[in-house]
Amino acid sequence: MWSQLPENKHNDAPKNPRVYDSDLPTFTTDVRMQKVGELFETSAGKASKDEQVQGSGGGGPCEAVFWIKEKGMQWRMKGTAFIVAPDIEGQVESSGVRTVKSEIGGRMRVVEGGEDKEGDWSWGTELTGHFGNCSPGMRGSWRNPPPGTTVKGEPDKDHQLAQKVTDLHDPIARSNFRVVVIKPDDVEATDLSDPETARRHRYTFVAGTQDGKGEWIEEELWP
Repeated sequence: MWSQLPENKHNDAPKNPRVYDSDLPTFTTDVRMQKVGELFETSAGKASKDEQVQGSGGGGPCEAVFWIKEKGMQWRMKGTAFIVAPDIEGQVESSGVRTVKSEIGGRMRVVEGGEDKEGDWSWGTELTGHFGNCSPGMRGSWRNPPPGTTVKGEPDKDHQLAQKVTDLHDPIARSNFRVVVIKPDDVEATDLSDPETARRHRYTFVAGTQDGKGEWIEEELWP
């Protein structure tokens, strides 16, 4: 979850203090992947030019499904997804950065005891923490040749397959690295572990309640 990176002894990136909780799942991607452009093109801003999708922003609709085989549980979530890019803490805030900080920040809850540490929490540190949470081989994938492009001879020396990156600030890998933050509004959990008691639970987010942070309303359904 965004703002809640798990403990990882192999992650030597600087860590933010424990300030926020959230219900915002994340995944990493490459800015050169098609999904990044799609999340911008289908957002309210409808950005479509290549230079418009290089930074933070997005907000297009998304849907994600997780099947937990061991538990017999399926989780399906619908909402919007935002891109966190290296410009998230630049000297000048773009409209995309402002959108991300407003939309994602609005769903981040201050934990007990975190009130005095909010000024120490950094979006850039959180982004680097996600990069550090990946293995050196995964980090190296952001130095691969452009995904989905035609193979024409050998790639240049900076864009090779199977590289391992240990530098948390590798300029090429970091320029392509992105974190996608899902802001769910509707979540369904379907319990199929026992056919005789199978149930589906729908959770709908209602904004503006619980001190302005909103709350989840649960409804039990037949599967």
